[in-house]
Amino acid sequence: MNRITFSILLLLLYPLTIEAQTLQEKTKTQPSLDEKIGQMLLVGFRGTSVADTNHIKRDLTNYHVGGVVLFDYDVPTKSTTRNIESPSQLQKLIQDLKQLGGTRLIVSIDQEGGKVARLKPEKGFSKTVSAAYLGQLDNADSTRHYARKSAETLANLGINMNFAPVVDLNVNPDNPIIGGIDRSFSADPQTVTKHASIYIQTFDNHGVWTVLKHFPGHGSSKNDSHLGVVDVTDTWSEQELIPYKKLIDRDLVDAIMTAHIFNRNIDPDFPATLSKPAIEGLLRNDLKYKGLVISDDLMMGAIRNEYGLKTTIKNALTAGVDILTFGNNSIYDPNIVPKAHQIIKELVQEGTISKQRITESYNKIMELKSNADM
Repeated sequence: MNRITFSILLLLLYPLTIEAQTLQEKTKTQPSLDEKIGQMLLVGFRGTSVADTNHIKRDLTNYHVGGVVLFDYDVPTKSTTRNIESPSQLQKLIQDLKQLGGTRLIVSIDQEGGKVARLKPEKGFSKTVSAAYLGQLDNADSTRHYARKSAETLANLGINMNFAPVVDLNVNPDNPIIGGIDRSFSADPQTVTKHASIYIQTFDNHGVWTVLKHFPGHGSSKNDSHLGVVDVTDTWSEQELIPYKKLIDRDLVDAIMTAHIFNRNIDPDFPATLSKPAIEGLLRNDLKYKGLVISDDLMMGAIRNEYGLKTTIKNALTAGVDILTFGNNSIYDPNIVPKAHQIIKELVQEGTISKQRITESYNKIMELKSNADM
């Protein structure tokens, strides 16, 4: 073969070589089904360091878990030490978790303020105030001040998601899980929206995602969904959707958490977390929400006592939940991630849940993660 013929042959093969390299690069960067499923799981664990637990390292490295949730109190053992001992200890724990799970790991916490605050003064953290206090004060500067203090604390620790603000209306002041412990800004939807907006924007300025809760509204309930079924059919009203609609319309929402409440006027069969009419219908179609949906803890009594794990996962995914939360703090199951991961994979393999459905949630999760400084 002479030099001219060889050069012509190279020119002919060059586009094919480039195409093969491009295909190879795309194949390398495409996440597997296992990785996509893992990103849809958010799990709690015991231990103040990664060495303290026998499963969180496995869950992050082998199952590609996309997020963790931190607690100060372990409910099953009634221990005041779960994940949090001090600011320096917690910062180190979070650094180690991110080394295992990647810098894009969601590290979440319930730091609402007041009675629902995992970072407490007795562990070396600043005192917080409740949403009810801020709503009654109704001063924008005060809400901004306390939100900034909390946001700075979380950002400095490496926590990038706060399960707050609560936008439930204080319809029932005796509600044992909302009004009774001062978690609502107000019974007035305009006041709730005002202070939630300030809260969200302040946290956004510090690079911490916020999560509105508990959709479609837990404020009128008479019972605690941690313990069992909560029926709001006769107490809930569409007014409870107003803060969601206003915040969605203003494009202020990072994520929304579902409530395990039952309302036969929305869905005669399932609570909101497992309800297609509630999530796909009411939230996505009616309120035009296109973002991330996170379930409340699927190990809470309202779900665990009524449904098997496979039914729970199947219905949540069918309904439109993107991230499944297993707090591991109502009961403790060190193997909840392998179980949930396998169930989702089986649902895909048997055709009950499509690969496209998994990809849709994965894309929403990664879009959120890619739009922030982790």
